[in-house]
Amino acid sequence: MSALFTPISLGNLSLKNRIVIAPMCQYSADNGAATEWHQVHLGHLALSGAGLLIIEATAVEPEGRISPSDLGLWSDETERALGSVLHAVRKYSPMPIAIQLAHAGRKASTHVPWEGGKSIASHAGGWRTFAPSALPFTEGDETPIALDAAGLQRIRDGFAAAARRAERLGIDAIEVHAAHGYLLHQFLSPLSNRREDEYGGSLENRMRFPLEVFDAVRAGFNPDKPVGIRVSATDWVEGGWDVEQTAAFAKELKKSGCAFIDVSSGGLSPLQRIPLKAGYQVPFAEHIRRESTIPTIAVGLITEAEHAEDIIASGQADMVALARGILYDPRWPWHAAAKMGAQVDAPPQYWRSQPREAKDLFSQTLPGKR
Repeated sequence: MSALFTPISLGNLSLKNRIVIAPMCQYSADNGAATEWHQVHLGHLALSGAGLLIIEATAVEPEGRISPSDLGLWSDETERALGSVLHAVRKYSPMPIAIQLAHAGRKASTHVPWEGGKSIASHAGGWRTFAPSALPFTEGDETPIALDAAGLQRIRDGFAAAARRAERLGIDAIEVHAAHGYLLHQFLSPLSNRREDEYGGSLENRMRFPLEVFDAVRAGFNPDKPVGIRVSATDWVEGGWDVEQTAAFAKELKKSGCAFIDVSSGGLSPLQRIPLKAGYQVPFAEHIRRESTIPTIAVGLITEAEHAEDIIASGQADMVALARGILYDPRWPWHAAAKMGAQVDAPPQYWRSQPREAKDLFSQTLPGKR
């Protein structure tokens, strides 16, 4: 049997295979509220046959958005809008759905990528950003506000409230975003955290706030559902956050009941130098899996089914996540299953599409049978 298509359980959540659809920002929300675009986007990905779909980085407060068009979950209005999308998606797909809860910190208030992605100053239609320390992401950015005790409490409460809203929406799992240079990653890295209080300096102190946020999310969500985290294993900058510190962080997360770790890298500094190649982040997932014994998700330039199969079969990671690759080929799991002689879920409207050489490709799971 294909290792990629064997089931896996994250706590009480059972996934039919090891393929995860990574959270991918769509920059298509209306004041944080999901739109018809999200219904189309999530709807067709939910028909892909993957084991788990993770909704894009979802801000826990308006100031935590990367751009003014980011998705949010901080109000009754944003909760209702996302609920409407989920209702439509679930009507036709049994795929488990997770959500990534996030705060962009000093990387907030930017234009959407197709408009250049540059920072928007508060006097030019953006907003003041928040960070562990008053250090801008790049030269020319408006200096962020260093979070004080009240600000730290506000953000902890925002994550907890968003977790409760996710529970009301019937979300199956939560991924806390502590990667890619966003707020929680900013606390972890000595390059962006220059605080002199209990939240800065030593590794123990730099981990403190991200762990407090994780605990707040865990406490606000159904205890029978998994909460995991996304990390950047390294800043790719000398003197920054690295894989050994990430492993130490993972061991602390295990004490808090972390169910999985989604292992990415980079994003904190424009000085990063990333040696891009197929599976370049997989060794990080393997190292963190070995050191923490927490299930890991490998992501990053995993494009071929055979490569994904080898990652799982060799024990380098427990799952693989696809992002740009599944946007380019939304039926990637179908094609992988056909190569591996496995089965995937597909809606009955599509059952007749399977080619003769893969006539047993689709399982007979009907919509709503989760």
